[in-house]
Amino acid sequence: MKLSKTVISSAILTATFAATSLPAAAADKILLKTPIAFGSHLPALGTPIAWVADQLKLVSDGAIKMKIYEPGKLVSPPEILDAVSSGKVNSGYATAGYWQGKMPAAALFSAVPFGPEAGEYMAWLYYGNGMKLYQKMYDNAGYNVHVIPCAIISPETSGWFKKPIDKPEDLQGLNMRFFGLGASVMEKLGVSTSQIPGGEIFGALEKGAIDASEFSQPAIDKSLGFHKIVKYNYFPGWHQQATIFELLINKEAWGKMSEGQQATVENTCKASITNSIAEGEAMQFPVMRDAAKNGVEIRYWNDTMLSTFEDKWNEVVSEKTAADPFFKEVWDDLSTFREGYDLWEANAFLPRSK
Repeated sequence: MKLSKTVISSAILTATFAATSLPAAAADKILLKTPIAFGSHLPALGTPIAWVADQLKLVSDGAIKMKIYEPGKLVSPPEILDAVSSGKVNSGYATAGYWQGKMPAAALFSAVPFGPEAGEYMAWLYYGNGMKLYQKMYDNAGYNVHVIPCAIISPETSGWFKKPIDKPEDLQGLNMRFFGLGASVMEKLGVSTSQIPGGEIFGALEKGAIDASEFSQPAIDKSLGFHKIVKYNYFPGWHQQATIFELLINKEAWGKMSEGQQATVENTCKASITNSIAEGEAMQFPVMRDAAKNGVEIRYWNDTMLSTFEDKWNEVVSEKTAADPFFKEVWDDLSTFREGYDLWEANAFLPRSK
């Protein structure tokens, strides 16, 4: 009889403990509702965040889950920053270049004309002052977000054109979809630029609303069908030698995570940096190899064009550093880092032979 009472008492105590523990366990679970700026079907552009969502669940044993919302399904891409900051959603995935109208320096945390390339960019972010300045930008502007780099891709193509472009004058009068700081360069060369979403570029080219476009890497551009309309694809991607994508998390939501949960999210994003650049690098050459079958001519900018782009970029930098103190702070820091890195790069790497 005593044994029975003991067993019953133990069972009651166990049940009581379990009942009181459940809410605490439930509170420890995190659901990141994440609108994304790029469709998850786009290779190396949208697929990285889908990979992150899968990995977070696995690595955390289900304690951290991410539900992604395709572009426009919950929040439109241009509204992601404001939505995360206000708490409308607790996270979002985009690229900082989308916010350069609000914060000019944001473009420097997305893609910089004429470099840095991916390895150098990551070195500055993680082991230079890049991350400190990246978060400082959002804090100074009053945005209630914690920023985490969560993917990176290597060079993009620098444009799809309906006709050959052999000299700067050939660009004058064109209407072109162009992203980020490179758009300011093109505008100096007489191009009218717009930043329409990727999903609308094909229709704009087809209807003649734009004459030319850049968007991303060959495999991504092929998935959007640009090759069906425009046949001259130019390289190198002087305007985007590497492009960073960010996971933004509302600061209150970030603060409620344990240190372990924060580390899980940050390290999963670091793993995504590796995964995304590997994915992007692996899939471009088969598409380029088959370009001629689709009537596409791959062209490399001549020296005159590349020099012109670089000269105009230097003008853009001078104007932007004069106009915005924080842009200057970031640019000066990045430039100092790159000057130091040049010593390593010039001596450590083999020159590419053609």
